[in-house]
Amino acid sequence: QVQLVESGGGLVQAGGSLRLSCAASGRTFSSYNMGWFRQAPGKEREFVAAISWSGGTTYYADSLKGRFTISRDNAKNTVYLQMNSLKPEDTAVYYCAADFNSGTYYYKFLNEYDYWGQGTQVTVSS
Repeated sequence: QVQLVESGGGLVQAGGSLRLSCAASGRTFSSYNMGWFRQAPGKEREFVAAISWSGGTTYYADSLKGRFTISRDNAKNTVYLQMNSLKPEDTAVYYCAADFNSGTYYYKFLNEYDYWGQGTQVTVSS
């Protein structure tokens, strides 16, 4: 069992930055690939970024490359999402998710992930 707790969301002006954190419980964090997703009001949850269990490989939604950076610290059981040059359309609830590493990592797909956090709200004002 893995519990995920996101933090770092808030209200920021367009052009600003935020760093989200996702703290995981348990001693097997390094066995999990980790992803970030977001869901805006009235929209489906969408893929943002993902990182392999070792941190050696990262993946991004094409539209977010260059503005968002995912990283992890396995010693701290934490994954991060650095978000720069934020836009009003980035407003959403951001979720982290954990996928037990057991083969091909279908990082974009929600049902790939075994555990989800409760989400943290990010609001970008214009």
